[in-house]
Amino acid sequence: MSDDIDERPVWDATLAESVVGKVVLVGLTYLEADGRLIEQQQFFGTVVSADSRKGILLSLKGQRAGEQFSLPPDTRAIDIAPAGEYRLRGTREVVTDPDYTVIFSIAKQVDGKA
Repeated sequence: MSDDIDERPVWDATLAESVVGKVVLVGLTYLEADGRLIEQQQFFGTVVSADSRKGILLSLKGQRAGEQFSLPPDTRAIDIAPAGEYRLRGTREVVTDPDYTVIFSIAKQVDGKA
């Protein structure tokens, strides 16, 4: 995978297919329009499906087990996770050797829309 996210295609069908059934650690950062931090979330789950229109559907694990979460149809944020233990800030849960990480920043627009 390229280190420069702008050089990656928005939807890589081969990568999308390869993540199905894999454990993904997700980090979401919510920002004000001026860049100030609103909130950060971390969670993990198994990829149920990956569709170029519907996005990437996760079946969440840990404290959010039983929930589902849809990520946008953008594979540029998916990276292979280095082996190791990852402690989630909010819940203190430890995720051992996830397959992939996904990080998104979501900024509000100037008119207040997210």
